[in-house]
Amino acid sequence: MNKRSFLKTIPFLGSALTFSFPKLEKLMETYQGIDADELATDEKFWAEIRSGYRLKPDYINLENGYYCLIPQETLENQIHHLREINYQGSWYMRTVQWDNYKMVRTRLAEMLGISAEEVAVTRNTTESLDTVIGGFPWEQGDEAIMTEQDYFSMLHMFRLQAQRKGIVNKLISIPNHPTSDQEIVDLYASQITERTKMIMVCHMINITGHILPVRKICDMAHSQGVEVLVDGAHAVGHIQFNMADLDCDYYGSSLHKWLSAPLGSGLLYVKKNKIEKLWPLFAHLGKEQDSIERINHRATHSIATDLAILNAIEYYERIGYENKEARLRYIQRYWSDQVRDYPGITVNTPKEAHKSCGIANVGIDGMKPKEMASQLLEKYHIWTVAIDGAGVHGCRISPNIYTNLKELDKFVVALKEMADG
Repeated sequence: MNKRSFLKTIPFLGSALTFSFPKLEKLMETYQGIDADELATDEKFWAEIRSGYRLKPDYINLENGYYCLIPQETLENQIHHLREINYQGSWYMRTVQWDNYKMVRTRLAEMLGISAEEVAVTRNTTESLDTVIGGFPWEQGDEAIMTEQDYFSMLHMFRLQAQRKGIVNKLISIPNHPTSDQEIVDLYASQITERTKMIMVCHMINITGHILPVRKICDMAHSQGVEVLVDGAHAVGHIQFNMADLDCDYYGSSLHKWLSAPLGSGLLYVKKNKIEKLWPLFAHLGKEQDSIERINHRATHSIATDLAILNAIEYYERIGYENKEARLRYIQRYWSDQVRDYPGITVNTPKEAHKSCGIANVGIDGMKPKEMASQLLEKYHIWTVAIDGAGVHGCRISPNIYTNLKELDKFVVALKEMADG
């Protein structure tokens, strides 16, 4: 969808729906046709992209895994939506709100290659996946398989179902450096019994950036009648994929991460034939049993955030899916390849290119991750997050497309100095 047709589809806020940033459009026209891998190394191009962000000068931000900064273009449009909705008040809420929500779902569905009838907008990955975990028709003794590396919120929700419904949770541990995809598939397969109903899988493990072979796991699980729930918190807007190609049953993601949508925006995907079996967490009676709206009762919420998702998608598409993924993988490998074999430094992320992208994890031998993060911030003015558990001991490093090589050079120097003691 080009910008002109995008604007025509949203007449409700008047002619000033979006703020135009012609500089980005002209930039993309200038670099049109250049191979993504070649563009990934063009520092002049990415410096122009960086200029579209407002960056705090106090530190180098290498912690975008929690929340990716919104580019100024998306931020200004979100503010505009806030003003317009406040101006139109309940008229807007009682007239075109729902049509616009359907439009957001449609754009997300187009981006992911699925039907809008299978997509709901939520606040985050936790809400999305907990809707499935809490709404699944569990029976006493049913089993679910997950990993120690899964996000704590979803693990807690499974534990709650164990307390309420008597299900059995089985935990496995994903190695930081598996020998093959089949090793990962076999780990999940080894725990399946006739009582297994669901497997939860990370598309990209949040603490290491390890990309798991989701389709292979789904094929194995489905062959044994087991459904698959995928935690895609870090995948949407980060790596290219088609949801239909994954063939999972349920998928949740946080759009305020790598899609760079506003805080409090997420998505839930439920395969159409799985919707009717789920119980809603919030009652929304009167909807068809197989309607995803039945399990997505949102009440009054931030409409401006929904509308800004459209702007975030537009920004992502203008930069290009391939271009963004290639840049994120390039800058991760730029720093990690320099320290992977350095004495005293341990990279906790697989080396193979297809097993990671922008996120990686690195530790200093003999140093607690909390101390490592503190030194990076206090001595080197580099902001990261400490990870100390589930077989991972180090700091998660998650630069973004505005990160430049000079910043990463400073980070590499810091790591080597810390390792040298």
